[in-house]
Amino acid sequence: MQEMAPLSTLHSLAQHTAHHWRAFRPQITLNLLLGLLQVGCGLAFVGMTKLAIDVATGRAFIISLNTALWALGALMLLQVLMALTGKWVRTTLTMSLQNRIQYQLFSQLQQSQWPALRDFHSGDILNRLQKDVAVLVTLISEDFPTFITTCLQFVGAFAFLFWLEPRLALLIVFIAPFFLLVSKVYFKRQRQLTQTIRRTESGIQSFIQESLQHILIIKTLQRAEYMCKKLSGQQTHLYKKTMDKTLYSSLSSTLMNIGFALGYLTTFAWGVVHLQQGLISYGALLAFIQLVGQIQGPVRTLSKYVPVFINASTAAERLHELEQLPSEPSPSPTLSSEELRAPFTLTLRNVGFSYAPDARPILDHLSFQFPAGSVTAIQGETGSGKTTLIRLMLALIPPTEGEVGLLFPSEKWCPVSASLRQTFTYVPQGNTLLSGSIRDNLLLGCPAANDAQMWEVLHCAAADFVKKLPNGLDTLCSELGGGLSEGQAQRICIARALLREAPIMIFDESTSALDAQTEALVTERIVHTYTGRGRTLIFITHRTAILPHCTQQLHLKRKIS
Repeated sequence: MQEMAPLSTLHSLAQHTAHHWRAFRPQITLNLLLGLLQVGCGLAFVGMTKLAIDVATGRAFIISLNTALWALGALMLLQVLMALTGKWVRTTLTMSLQNRIQYQLFSQLQQSQWPALRDFHSGDILNRLQKDVAVLVTLISEDFPTFITTCLQFVGAFAFLFWLEPRLALLIVFIAPFFLLVSKVYFKRQRQLTQTIRRTESGIQSFIQESLQHILIIKTLQRAEYMCKKLSGQQTHLYKKTMDKTLYSSLSSTLMNIGFALGYLTTFAWGVVHLQQGLISYGALLAFIQLVGQIQGPVRTLSKYVPVFINASTAAERLHELEQLPSEPSPSPTLSSEELRAPFTLTLRNVGFSYAPDARPILDHLSFQFPAGSVTAIQGETGSGKTTLIRLMLALIPPTEGEVGLLFPSEKWCPVSASLRQTFTYVPQGNTLLSGSIRDNLLLGCPAANDAQMWEVLHCAAADFVKKLPNGLDTLCSELGGGLSEGQAQRICIARALLREAPIMIFDESTSALDAQTEALVTERIVHTYTGRGRTLIFITHRTAILPHCTQQLHLKRKIS
């Protein structure tokens, strides 16, 4: 992926912020108002503290001391209540925003073109959906409102101090230009380090996820130590980059802390000298010190927003890459129930395909028909294009030349598309069960299926063993069907696909984990049951069990160049 320019990155960040701001305007506005009220209460507390001391020392007679103390108590109570309310509002806003952004991105990924989606590792995508979304949500729900209130707190405290002592106020805020200069100097380097750290974190998560997914291979190859060393190397790289970033931040923070210390010392010295000379009151001295804290505090806080905005802009950039994934073409009108019952023919017309313009052709001028009710075996050596042909049928990839579509008796032609996947059911190779119960996995094929329908397809897939399980359909499976044998899991996957009741059924080496007797039983039941219902059956296989049941065969040959 190419690195986006800083300007476009910030533009992406602004777009994300504005988009979600509009969606949650009431909650964000309430969050901001609470922050502004807290700033006002803080300044009012400083003023009331000065007034109370001046009343106690006989320098002011506007109100009584009891009234001033009661007012201070009321302000403190109000600050506590606003802090509690603000926490509740921020939590509600954070969860709503996080759910919304993750849902939108997940939906976008589901609708993205399959080849583009494969360019991203699943671990990297998961890292973006979790960490980058969290960074962006925190910016919108907490950092941005706090940034605004911090700026207003700085302005309010400066104005108050300027009203009390203009020269001191101007001297104290002299640190601001210094802060801006420092932040500008290290912004670019911080951004580069942040991007490197985020990429490394994604790489580590992808590595761990993939290693755990294939831990059986790692164990049997006795490469556990090798994998641990690889992880250690990535972790060491992350550690070094994180320490570089920390060092860079620490240097700038140290310089600003020196400036803050000098500002506080200057204020204290200024105050006590003027107090000794009788030019100010004790209340004024205390107000000076409190206001300096309310000026330096925001400056210190604002200095922390440089890495915050760097992190947020990096997160927005990474999420923007997912949002920019090309979506599948706009769906053509879906077929009506009457059309789905029509005896249409899946047709390949002069189809050619290659994965890159200069790559060897996988398929070349292939024409073939799969009539309704036919049983076809597709065979061929490795690399001959069997898997590619399935992807073309399912509209996961478009043909380089020619076309794939449905031909109706009326000569109506419908090119295959995402919306026409309703006409297909597909059983891929291997074990594709999800975590959950057997029932949950079957309902993925047809959410409206009842128990009778589930038992019917389980019988057809020779998966009657489910009845003997202690919890039957509600038996829980761990990831990739843990707790079941490969053959059992594969038969449940077949049953799940059979529930879909689609006119065209594609089986891609779907009986590879079964013994010859069970494979023959499953094949016979599927053919007997579904050809009688007019289904078109397509088997991609290296084995011969299906051949006696076939009405036709398609042999693919590997293209040399």
